[in-house]
Amino acid sequence: MDRTAYTDDHESFRDTCAAFLAKKVAPHLESYIEDKSLPRDFWRQAGDLGLLSLEVPEEFGGAEAGDFRFNAVLAEELSKVSAALASCVGIHSDITAPYLVDLGTEEQKKRWLPGVATGEILLAIGMTEPGGGSDLAALKTTAVRDGDQWVINGSKTFITNGFSADLIVTAVRTSPEKGAKGITLFGIEATDEGFSRGRKLDKVGQTESDTAELFFENVRLGDDRVLGEVDRGFIYMMERLPQERLSCAISNVAHAKQILAETIQYTKDRHAFGQPIGAFQHNKFLLAELVTKIEAAEAYVDAAVVAHTAGRLTAIDAAKVKWWSSDIQNDVLDHCVQLHGGYGFMNEYRVARAWRDARVTRIWAGSNEIMKELIGRDLGF
Repeated sequence: MDRTAYTDDHESFRDTCAAFLAKKVAPHLESYIEDKSLPRDFWRQAGDLGLLSLEVPEEFGGAEAGDFRFNAVLAEELSKVSAALASCVGIHSDITAPYLVDLGTEEQKKRWLPGVATGEILLAIGMTEPGGGSDLAALKTTAVRDGDQWVINGSKTFITNGFSADLIVTAVRTSPEKGAKGITLFGIEATDEGFSRGRKLDKVGQTESDTAELFFENVRLGDDRVLGEVDRGFIYMMERLPQERLSCAISNVAHAKQILAETIQYTKDRHAFGQPIGAFQHNKFLLAELVTKIEAAEAYVDAAVVAHTAGRLTAIDAAKVKWWSSDIQNDVLDHCVQLHGGYGFMNEYRVARAWRDARVTRIWAGSNEIMKELIGRDLGF
């Protein structure tokens, strides 16, 4: 089915992204997996091409695309190569950078945004805490006022880009008595005294992305590190979560679509009992179902992208598209593994890695159960 969400300009940008990834990234993917992280060369090369600065204003060295469809195109092309790649770049560019652009002071923007655009300053966002999961209002990391400084203590976990990040936008509790209304965002630099990282976490999938625990032990910061207003952090996070969840949905569908295309080719090439395995009626019908599911999901996500670009995507719509896309992704990839037979369980086959990589999408950015809870509340329950 033809897609109508994108113009010739978007498709030209898609060609640029695809060419860069094919030449500079795909040949080195195995080393990324082995190192459990993306090398600085990747970030600098992506920055040179303007792929990291779509949200950054021109005055700070960014591309300032002003059209989220360009972000969506990049996320799709990254996901075709590696779901983890899309996760890392998305955290940097689509999820964390907007906090700096929207909430940063002029001084903060001058300090950080040029490096964000070039890939010299790698970003992460510190929300999730041990034992906290999707409950962002229950943060335990604190910032206590001491004269003209804030003293931060606590920890974060499951932080994508956490092992390599130079700057972490971190949510901490500044007014415990206010509950969710007492959370503030700080820009914490990796060089700040008292900040440390744990090991790279050993994950089931998304091996190329470095994921780490972060620790804050009497980290002292001035007011110049506060992003936005004190005690408004929870509101800021809620305002920006729809874009995060939409970014996840874009990657989910593009990832599954690519692996399904490779699986279809596999079922044409692999023969059993004298014919391609895709020619057996069960497999043929199954593939017909999977292709239709992907196209329907893609159309749904495209509609959400268009709505978000026009400023009309609600938090509830973002929750719907996030949980639906991740369920479709996992369903499709599970069938792709089955169609590969024993080879689908081998790590050297992309389908096996994709299957593992996809499992987390039903957990992060708010678990699918939380998404359904939000949708249910909107229905009046």
